Amino acid sequence: MMRLALISDVHANLPALEAVLAVARRRRLDGILVAGDVVGSGPHPAEVIEVLAEHGVRGVRGNVDRKVLALAEHPKRLPDIVAEGKRKSNYAWTAMQLERAQRQWLAALPARRSWQVEGVEVLVVHGSPVDDTDYLYPSLTSPSLAERLRGEPAPGVLVCGHSHIPFARRIGSTLVVNCGSVGRPVDGDPRASFALLEVHGGGRVRARIERVAYEVGRVAADVATRQVPGALPQEYLRGVKRDGA
Repeated sequence: MMRLALISDVHANLPALEAVLAVARRRRLDGILVAGDVVGSGPHPAEVIEVLAEHGVRGVRGNVDRKVLALAEHPKRLPDIVAEGKRKSNYAWTAMQLERAQRQWLAALPARRSWQVEGVEVLVVHGSPVDDTDYLYPSLTSPSLAERLRGEPAPGVLVCGHSHIPFARRIGSTLVVNCGSVGRPVDGDPRASFALLEVHGGGRVRARIERVAYEVGRVAADVATRQVPGALPQEYLRGVKRDGA
């Protein structure tokens, strides 16, 4: 049997990530997979990438990661974009915090990736197999999942994030696991969300969503002291999403 932590939407929240990784260490899990949106919104983009790289976390990029990398290709424009105070200002600020090696780590993440775990295919995407901005909600149906797979063989496990709404549901032959959000939960529960996946011999799989308390006040304070554009400290205290996540 292999046990994996499935995480997504860290959004540059180091205290939340550290809390989840501490659980993974205590339980001696076999690995950690991330379903994208490592950076953006939060105050610790560089630190989060360093920690993920140090722990050998594998996974895919998210739509926010993609936008940050696109802006990072134009470093001379970044200060002006930050000063404009518009939606892109947070992405530009994030790009300015990253050193070359950190940008390279982020850019090396693919849009989707598949692993064989104990003979079971585990497909990791950010939004859905269709696009990194597509959403998979708990109301997902078998026809809707089949449409998104576009004729591809159904994986044993489909891992995603993006919606920040965690769930684990078996749909046909596929266990769909939305990790929720480590760094920016949207359901009023400020605790970090992640999924624990168990893959047994013979193709048996199961998953459950877990929540972990962390130092919410620490990240809220860093949002204020680092003057992160487009982020409000109270978001973390309430666990409430704003537009543009």
